[in-house]
Order: sequence, then C-alpha cells, then structure tokens
Amino acid sequence: MITKERKRPLKIQKLEALLRRLPSHHPKYEMIKEALAKSIAGFRGEQSLDYYLSFLPSNEFLILHDIRFPYDENSYFQLDTLILSTRFLVILEVKNIAGTLYFDQAFQQLIRILDGKEEGFLDPLLQIKRQHMQLETWLAQRKNLPLPPIESFIVISHPSTIIKSSPNHKEAFEKVIRPPMIPLTIEHLKRFHTKEILPMKPLKRLATLIQKQHTPSNPDLLHQFQIDKSELLRGVICPTCMRRPLVRKRGSWYCPYCESSSKDAHVSSLQDYFLLIGPTISNQQLRDFLQISSATIAKKLLVSLDLKQSGVTKGRTYELETLLNHK
Repeated sequence: MITKERKRPLKIQKLEALLRRLPSHHPKYEMIKEALAKSIAGFRGEQSLDYYLSFLPSNEFLILHDIRFPYDENSYFQLDTLILSTRFLVILEVKNIAGTLYFDQAFQQLIRILDGKEEGFLDPLLQIKRQHMQLETWLAQRKNLPLPPIESFIVISHPSTIIKSSPNHKEAFEKVIRPPMIPLTIEHLKRFHTKEILPMKPLKRLATLIQKQHTPSNPDLLHQFQIDKSELLRGVICPTCMRRPLVRKRGSWYCPYCESSSKDAHVSSLQDYFLLIGPTISNQQLRDFLQISSATIAKKLLVSLDLKQSGVTKGRTYELETLLNHK
C-alpha cells in the first residue's frame, strides 16, 4: 500500500518558473535548462519503479516515496523510496543514468561512458551505506520501536544503460538491480527475513511518523544560481503563445501578439512569484510583478483568489501557497 505518493518535485516547478522568467540570452539560462533536464530525468526514473512496486502485496508492505526528514539538528537525509514490512525495511535509491556504468571497487567510484566521454561520479554504493546508517540511527532514537533489519539497493532505471563492475565486486552484484528485479528481490528478502519484528499496527504508526517529519526540499534558486530578482521578466505570460506582457482589458487579459484572451492568466504569474521570490505578496508587489498600474485592479485580483491575509491597509500581505493547487 502506498502511504506517501510520489509527487512532482518542487525543484522542477521552480526551475520551470525560472526559465519562464529569464531572457533566453541570460548567461545562466543554459545552465538552468540543463539542471531542469537532469531533474526531470531523475523524477521519470523514480516513476519507472511504480509499475513493479504495484506487484507487492498491499496488505504486507507500506511504500513511501520521496521522503526527507531530520537526521540531526543541522541536516536532513532523503530517500527516493522506502518500503516498510513487518520483517524488514528496504531503501531504494534510483539512478536514471544513460550510457555504460562501471562500478569501480578499487577507487569506490562510478564511471559513466557516454558518446565516447568518460565521467566520474561518487559511488552510489557509498550513498546507500550512508542512508542505511542514517535511517538506522533515526530509528534507534525512537526507543519504543524495535529495530528491524534494513536492506538497501541501487536501482538503475534507464532501460538502455549497460552495467559493469570490477571483477569480484560482490557488493555491486548484490546491491545494483533493475526495476523489473524489484518484486523478485523483495520475495527473496521475505524468504531470508522470516521473523516478524514490527507488527502491522506499530508499522503503520512508524509510516505516519515518517510522513509527519517529512520536510520537502525548498531550494532558493535565485540564491543558488546567483540571480537577482530584478533580472526576472515581469508581466503576465500568455497561456496560448507564452509571450508577454498581456494587457488588462475589461476584466480579462488580452494578448497583443496572438490576440487571445484569458480571465485567469495572472494566476500562473503569481505562482511564478511564489516559486521564485516569496510566499507572500503585497498590492504594490503584485502591481510591479504583473506590470499593472491600478491598485484597485490589483486588490480585486487578490481578493478574487480568496487568499489568506495578514496586516492592514498598506502593510497587508497575501499568502500565495494555495495557488500551487490552482487548476
């Protein structure tokens, strides 16, 4: 049973918003475009597991996707997929990397060869060891919970990737799998771990606790890419031709380029503001970002969205987070 669904990462939404709001000639544009492509590829790789995870009996397993929770006061650890059962736990770390992958035991590195180019990565086997240790430590701190055995695997999700390793690299042979191997791997673990450690009721409480402590990653992309908010393009973007700025006419947004009109084109622009600049906005900030001059029109737009407000008169601000679910 899936107890925490896999959702489109906030980072992807932020990268898409940043590309919309930067001129294509901006010096960081291609770098951001590449970062978005990598993030989307990673997410698609994680999604490719879902079909094979569906074969696991829902009455035996609880599945949590994309979880991130505190390890200590200053750090978090993140797991792509965590499978809970009464007898054992399983960490799945997904790598959607194309090309030929070589797990080098001697130097504890992953070498990727693609289009004749050789590139080195940190060894994912070290990563799952660290995740194993972090999860074990986190569970040990919950004194009322027995400590079930933890198994961890690297799942190479790209279908055409060729996997190689150093001779006699036992760990790579045991820990690196393909998505179709997930049900068979879990079945093998069931035969190996026969003792019930954590009955289903406390197991469900553990799943609930993990979800409560989950803290989504919320990167500040302007800081990360060293972009000032003054560099962002202002104005409402046309949902039809993606050009800007739209003009406000008789209660609608009019596009002077493709001549289409929209009642709520401003919503996506306010979503961009939330993703890139901040969670709240004032009347003046809205006028500046949407490029409209009328405070009255700005207030009508804000009030129509039924946003939570704080402050009074000129100091009033509106919370934008609920707009992310706006259709």
